[in-house]
Amino acid sequence: MAFLDFQFQPWQTFVLLGLFYVAGIGHMIHAVMHVRTAQGTIAWVMSLITIPFIAMPLYWLLGRNRFYKHICWRRENDSRLGLLAEEMQTHLQQFAVDIPEDDAFERAAQYLGGLPFTHGNELDLLIDGERAFERIFTKIQQAKSYLCINFYMVKNDRLGIKFQQALIDRARAGVKVYFLFDEIGSSKLSRKYLRELSEAGVEWQTFGTNRHWYSRFQLNFRNHRKVIVVDGETAFIGGLNVGDEYMGRDKHFGQWRDTHLELEGPVVQAVQLVFLSDWYWACDRVPELDWQARSMEANQIAAIIPTGPADPLDSWQLLVAEAANTARQRLWIASPYFVPDEGVLTALQAAAIRGVDVRILIPERADHWFVWLAAFTFLDQTVPFGVKIFRYQRGFLHQKVFLIDQRLAEVGSANLDNRSFRLNFEITAFSTDQKFIREVTEMLEIDFSHSIQVKPEDFSSRPMPFRLACRLARLLAPLL
Repeated sequence: MAFLDFQFQPWQTFVLLGLFYVAGIGHMIHAVMHVRTAQGTIAWVMSLITIPFIAMPLYWLLGRNRFYKHICWRRENDSRLGLLAEEMQTHLQQFAVDIPEDDAFERAAQYLGGLPFTHGNELDLLIDGERAFERIFTKIQQAKSYLCINFYMVKNDRLGIKFQQALIDRARAGVKVYFLFDEIGSSKLSRKYLRELSEAGVEWQTFGTNRHWYSRFQLNFRNHRKVIVVDGETAFIGGLNVGDEYMGRDKHFGQWRDTHLELEGPVVQAVQLVFLSDWYWACDRVPELDWQARSMEANQIAAIIPTGPADPLDSWQLLVAEAANTARQRLWIASPYFVPDEGVLTALQAAAIRGVDVRILIPERADHWFVWLAAFTFLDQTVPFGVKIFRYQRGFLHQKVFLIDQRLAEVGSANLDNRSFRLNFEITAFSTDQKFIREVTEMLEIDFSHSIQVKPEDFSSRPMPFRLACRLARLLAPLL
């Protein structure tokens, strides 16, 4: 065919390259005006100027940091959810805790999350997948009215099929089942898997950010939350997704170290409101749910803090920085990824310099090579200043846990990387309860005992090609 024999003339090649560079400049101007961080802006500008034919398609996929459509939608539809949110807030206020003036972090968390710290809660720490899913399946089986479920990743494997059958059994028993999952994280779910859910009466939706033709290629935002609400009485959040590796069945990773949380009390309604917002975004419908808050005898204080790219501020980044700024004795953080931005990095350095016991627990093994490599480049900016970094040796560490002094602990879905700071919808539970803080402390002490402390030379002594790969990974970190 004639068109297969077509060859560009030199002048045509020149014109085509010129058009690419002109378009790259246009994209560069958009990046300067809209990218939220200086590092991200510089990375995009350099890429769009030097290699526009590669950088422009990536910019279409990954370029936005702010979920503008979600913000506009939320503003337009607040009236439809507003009354329900006000009713829920009224129920929660009877359990609200007064935050002292000098508790700066708690005040910041409550402001950024929009939900109060409440008493009357009960928190059960669920260590690793076997215990967590045992409790989850027990509670699902006991559901009488409804189930609200949101996972970033659900796989069609042994655990995923068991999870599917549990939802099908409840739906056939007359329980309303609302199942939401991220369209990217759970992209490999088969049509058969979903069809069987539908046939049993399970209502499922994908949390897709591409609701219009002009955002069809935008894949940067993810709903990274892991949420289960049972009858408005019990909730689960944490780090576990639905897949065999989370049960320690993956031959490569072996043991999967993770932490989940079972909640009862007023915080369940807060978790439920977060789910409702996500569900309503996905399908514009409000299911009938129980909003009556119940007080538990354990009377533990806790708050639910949702964060994400629709927030006016970079809420999770601010919370991590504030945790470091307000810590006085210790700041222990467990996260599978350690790629802090400049604000968080500076706060960690300052905390360590003033004598705070700053410890970062990360995995030895990699599940995402990009962020694993980038983490090495932060050793010479943390360890010499007193930040202690540990690598977990017994399998893969995936938990997301904080300890601030003796006064606050958290368990949630958010990591220490750019995705959680600016691109992912996350959910975190904070508690000032001393019993819960002791449990988290004991858990992390065991984790540290199975870890090796990192030294700066663990990076500097590596071969040059490895160090170059790490530097490149860090350079590109703000783009992803």
